[in-house]
Amino acid sequence: MIPPELLIQAYRGGAFPMAMENGEIAWFSPDPRALIPLDDGFHVPHGLRRVVKKRLFEIRINTAFDEVLRGCARRAETWINDEILASYSELHRLGHAHSVEAWRDGQLAGGLYGVAIGGAFFGESMFHEVTDASKVALHALVTRLREKEFSLLDTQWATPHLQSFGVMEIPRAAYRRLLAGCIDAPCRFSD
Repeated sequence: MIPPELLIQAYRGGAFPMAMENGEIAWFSPDPRALIPLDDGFHVPHGLRRVVKKRLFEIRINTAFDEVLRGCARRAETWINDEILASYSELHRLGHAHSVEAWRDGQLAGGLYGVAIGGAFFGESMFHEVTDASKVALHALVTRLREKEFSLLDTQWATPHLQSFGVMEIPRAAYRRLLAGCIDAPCRFSD
């Protein structure tokens, strides 16, 4: 297991771990870095706006963290191995890692997890079993981060999926300045 203190220190410095194909843990600090704006730059696609308005999913926070983590790991190519699972489960137990879950008919339909430190939320991964579930969870995450006065939502890399939400890329140096300005903010993700 990666020691929690090391993980927190890495995030505070702009780095994060991923398991490689051979099982070893590698550390990354992408340049450029991808962010989802928490202001008006966050784009909610029209179809998702309709789904959110219909309230097809119940949003829960931190009620099934390990299940979300395992859901994110269930894919053909994954960077989530047993060491990552144990490490983030421990971070969750310590109050630093969180899940946003989309439930439908009493079943976990999708969700995401990440790490909150100060006014920064570091999104790690998302998954869905039901269409739109992870998108609804992302919408709920942005809503929560706005309510809790967070100022940074780090998505690490821009993906085609995240581009539909207005993801932007900035140079690593600019990212580190943003991070330094919010990492010690008195924000709390959980009540």
